[in-house]
Amino acid sequence: MTVAIRVIPCLDVDAGRVVKGIRFEGLRDAGDPVELAHRYDRGGADELTFLDVTASSGNRETTFDVVARTAEEVFIPLTVGGGVRELSDVDRLLRHGADKASINTAAVARPAIIDEITAHFGAQVLVLSLDARRTRDGSTPSGFEVTTHGGRRGTRIDAVAWAREAADRGVGEILLNSIDADGTKEGFDLELIRAARAAVDVPLIASGGAGSPEHFPPAVQAGADAVLAASVFHFGAPDAIARVKAAIREAGFPVR
Repeated sequence: MTVAIRVIPCLDVDAGRVVKGIRFEGLRDAGDPVELAHRYDRGGADELTFLDVTASSGNRETTFDVVARTAEEVFIPLTVGGGVRELSDVDRLLRHGADKASINTAAVARPAIIDEITAHFGAQVLVLSLDARRTRDGSTPSGFEVTTHGGRRGTRIDAVAWAREAADRGVGEILLNSIDADGTKEGFDLELIRAARAAVDVPLIASGGAGSPEHFPPAVQAGADAVLAASVFHFGAPDAIARVKAAIREAGFPVR
């Protein structure tokens, strides 16, 4: 039986508000996260992803509050990331209503944290958030490198090799975000998706670049099991989720 493609709105949260920029810069306000989450739940979203884009200590309490209030309003799976560094962070997010935790910078700094989280909570709880950008100097075999700190710092770590290592360590899913495409509304980075798909068997969530419903089927064709976007939902038509699902269905892929 073929698994249905999931459509996931992403809420980038900063100080309790949803924001959106281009390549993680020039952030502008997009609304109240609880109100948007409620709207997307009613609009047919399969899951929601919250990312604390600053993840500062002063912001963390705000994020826990937003997670708790959202969990009371919606009944679809909720993934929360940003500032997840240790087991206690995951535990606290789950206690506030999150279904999954997303990790990025901390896993790059200490990959063993993946082993620890999945051993304690199970693979289904952990999503690796992988922010990749293209390299022009041949410094990585795949042509993509891992970035951290919201795409602001390069690591010279090969993005495809890191995806493979994380999958081998037991991460449940990989949220593959193209820094180059993020917020451009020009379409997903299909080359990046194909490269990651060839390297891992765990579910891939494609992110970065969606600007219209027509951009989603090619990402699925390239190997994505789920598609995530922000701008096309925050600033698009009220029925944007339904339009995206229709486009995927018309391309011959199963959706919920």
